[in-house]
Amino acid sequence: MTTSELTLPQAEPQAGKKRGPSRRVMGAGKQLHAGPVTYLVLAVFALVSLAPLVWTAIAASRTDHRLAETPPPLWFGGNLFKNMQTAWDEAGLGTAMLNSVIVAGAITISTVLFSTLAGFAFAKLRFRFSGFLLLLTIGTMMIPPQLAVVPLYLWMADLGWSNQLQTVILPTLVTAFGTFFMRQYLVQALPSELIEAARVDGASSIRVVWHVVFPAARPAMAVLGLLTFVFAWNDFLWPIIALNQQNPTVQVALNSLGTGYVPDQAVIMAGAFLGTLPLLIAFILFGKQIVGGIMQGAIKG
Repeated sequence: MTTSELTLPQAEPQAGKKRGPSRRVMGAGKQLHAGPVTYLVLAVFALVSLAPLVWTAIAASRTDHRLAETPPPLWFGGNLFKNMQTAWDEAGLGTAMLNSVIVAGAITISTVLFSTLAGFAFAKLRFRFSGFLLLLTIGTMMIPPQLAVVPLYLWMADLGWSNQLQTVILPTLVTAFGTFFMRQYLVQALPSELIEAARVDGASSIRVVWHVVFPAARPAMAVLGLLTFVFAWNDFLWPIIALNQQNPTVQVALNSLGTGYVPDQAVIMAGAFLGTLPLLIAFILFGKQIVGGIMQGAIKG
């Protein structure tokens, strides 16, 4: 019998010991389960976060006389749809909603696109004065936006764009915050070796951006897009200066609800609730994809 035919006896597992995951793995698995205290804290934070929205809906469903009483109402009334219809007609929210969708959508798409390209350039490309240009970009975030209102308005008037939507869209096509945000993300999430490998394979700069940079930056782009859309939808200072009531955004249109001698607070609340609904719908439709993209980026990182 040769040595290759020899078989060594295998040690049998001792009785009472079961094969399975190690104690450390089981301990790590147990840490993933939240306890009752965690759920209690999350429930409290959820209630606090939802309280303003719920109160807005309650106030929108009541009459102005009932809102002035003490104590205020704590449950829904029966005038919600009536007050919403009144606010819709008085403020012209149909045109305002369409304008806000156009403005917020254009600003979001352009900001995400240009900020990703600029962030990639600052993060992975080497060119002269890159550090100085990055500091200059960040420095613009320290300037109060109120200082730019007068020169920006004069510039738009010279272009003949008064009371037009491009007046609101053009100044925010790209933001310093978006550029810095994408740069910080791509520094860690996008390996330089991946870019070099794509260039060795003969990929052009456009193909590198499309097939390498954009897939790697997708989680951050989703977050930046959500933040930009919310900011553009809720922006009030510049639209109230650049637009009028004949061509308003939602925030400009809602401003007209409080201009009467005795403003109807219930109708104002109904208009505010209508102006918030598109944001809620957008988050309900795309929130899962955004969170999934964030988690995917976290796992890859």
